[in-house]
Amino acid sequence: MNYRNADLNLLKVFEALMTEGSVTRAARKLSLTQPTVSNALSRLRETFDDPLFVRNGTGVRPTRRAAELWTPLARSLHAIRGMLEGEAFDASHSDAQLTITMSDYVSCIVAPRLLDRLGEVAPGIQCHASPGTVVDFCHTLNDNKADFAIGAYNDEVQRPGFLRSRRLWSVNFACFMRSGHPLGKLEKMPLKKFLNARHVDVSLSGNSSVIYDRVLRSRGLERNLVATVSHYDAAYEVVRRSDLIAVLPWSEGLETVRMTGLRRVAPPLAAPPRTVELFWHERHETSVLHQWFGNLLVAMFARD
Repeated sequence: MNYRNADLNLLKVFEALMTEGSVTRAARKLSLTQPTVSNALSRLRETFDDPLFVRNGTGVRPTRRAAELWTPLARSLHAIRGMLEGEAFDASHSDAQLTITMSDYVSCIVAPRLLDRLGEVAPGIQCHASPGTVVDFCHTLNDNKADFAIGAYNDEVQRPGFLRSRRLWSVNFACFMRSGHPLGKLEKMPLKKFLNARHVDVSLSGNSSVIYDRVLRSRGLERNLVATVSHYDAAYEVVRRSDLIAVLPWSEGLETVRMTGLRRVAPPLAAPPRTVELFWHERHETSVLHQWFGNLLVAMFARD
């Protein structure tokens, strides 16, 4: 690309296509017609000798070349925008819409506190939660179907290059059972009795492979898992109303679990704690809205 002959306005179109994932939405963001954006995309393709964006359902997704260009370009545009417009973001007058994908367990912790805070500092911002798991939230972010994701990443899977994250809090695991359960009367639960008890667990993806079973298998052990459910609230209710027990996450100082009718004890075999993180796509690195919202979440939920 020859700088002397370059039309730098094309870079604004490139940025809009990266952040919006759609020619139609990019045109709306730039206050241009869709044919104008399509024409600009054609010129970008000629300039960089690459398709840059290819069709993906009702939108577009960047090629590898576009992703490579985006990292340095995003930093440069952010610096230029900051110099020309300043870094201030007036949350109190914003009417932006944001979507966070997260499990029902995380949502129960995050949503009440976040919505209360937004009502104080940014009453015009609309925040929507969508169901999501560690299995699919990378696709959700990449397809621009959510602005953020909150959850514990499966570190057995390599993180995609576009993923950015900040640490929030650590999650430990506790064993839950109904009040009056025979195992709850023991001062220390024997491992054999624990493994032989009837267990229920949560599988957000709908299969029978769950985190705690991987911990047991790594030690050559197996428990009596008789049921899985797809929501954490359902698991608590099953335990509350039966003799089944469950090993479920516990976030000290943040929990909203209604403990009436439940007893919480340490499992005889501890699972390593997991880290809940805030995730977003690199395309939002230049957005003052996303930076403000991400910083708000970190300030509210980050724990040492």
